[in-house]
Amino acid sequence: MAELTLDHVTKVYDDDGSDIVAVDDVSIDIADGEFLVLVGPSGCGKSTTLRMIAGLETISSGDINLGGEVVTGRPPRDRDIAMVFQSYALYPHMTVRQNMSFGLEESTDMADGEISSVVTDTAEMLSIGDLLDRKPGELSGGQQQRVALGRAIVRDPKVFLMDEPLSNLDAKLRSQMRTELQRLQEDLGVTTVYVTHDQTEAMTMGDRIAILNDGVLQQVATPLEAYHQPANLFVAGFIGEPSMNFFEMETQGDRLSGDRFDYPISQKTREAVGDATNVTLGIRPEDVELVDEGEGDHDFGTVVDVVEPMGNENNVYLSFETDDPADFVATIDGMRSLDAGQPVVARIPEDAIHLFDTDTGAALKNRSLAELEETEPRL
Repeated sequence: MAELTLDHVTKVYDDDGSDIVAVDDVSIDIADGEFLVLVGPSGCGKSTTLRMIAGLETISSGDINLGGEVVTGRPPRDRDIAMVFQSYALYPHMTVRQNMSFGLEESTDMADGEISSVVTDTAEMLSIGDLLDRKPGELSGGQQQRVALGRAIVRDPKVFLMDEPLSNLDAKLRSQMRTELQRLQEDLGVTTVYVTHDQTEAMTMGDRIAILNDGVLQQVATPLEAYHQPANLFVAGFIGEPSMNFFEMETQGDRLSGDRFDYPISQKTREAVGDATNVTLGIRPEDVELVDEGEGDHDFGTVVDVVEPMGNENNVYLSFETDDPADFVATIDGMRSLDAGQPVVARIPEDAIHLFDTDTGAALKNRSLAELEETEPRL
């Protein structure tokens, strides 16, 4: 186990004389035993970052520090890192036992008996002990994934690197494997960097998540912080499903004025806005309240456009005008019935709104985690 530090890491590719910046000045401190998830849309640089940590990609500038030592420039075999690939990368002509033993046989001086014992114990831990004499072609996707994990675990590395390891599994198995991976990582206590484009995996698995976009690190935070206190517009829109509702507004004294509605704000909110004249008001779908009658300045008449039943909840798409497409979405209890075309009042509470500088994207106002914790019941 070891701490892992990315210090101003940059990767630039040369495309016929033109520079393409894949990863731009990324710095992250990953604690010993931490599970960090790199998340972002396709092409954001997360897999390139992982490959630079592994030594599979050269670094254009910056350093990678592992366990107090700079490993920049070292070949992969000298970094004490084990990687699990999206494609599993198992040798098809070898049995499970041989696949899991191969790395130890090639890179260590362990005796055959010791290797066999480690492989058997690891296979039992992963519930594939009865599959050791089978070949990958005889295994299901989930079983192959366990073999790939086992091959990494037997090496007892300082750091695990995982590049979208669950993307080839069906939805139910992915959910099961998420839980198993979390339990396994906690039991082993190995520093882990996990790459995914799936925000559900990021939010449910990571101790912290690092959100990238276009090669630029947007925010490093706990899942709760990233959800309730996004650093900017990109993070706010990327994290959460359905995503946050956004309304572009102009600051006019003690109110925000937009194409669809005006929104009065308190002095505290006005101070948070500061000198920004163009702001974007954000509100999570679950924070939009649907009521029968409007009672205040933050209540707005709308019309139901589409209702999307999800079982335990309904996503209700709302329009400000009857003939217009949906402007925003509210998430309500699944037992509540609403019909398309039905008038309803949408309440957007001031204590739940987020505000961003439209020009820079930077967050101006977020929800207070302390206030949220006070309102939530404790177990």
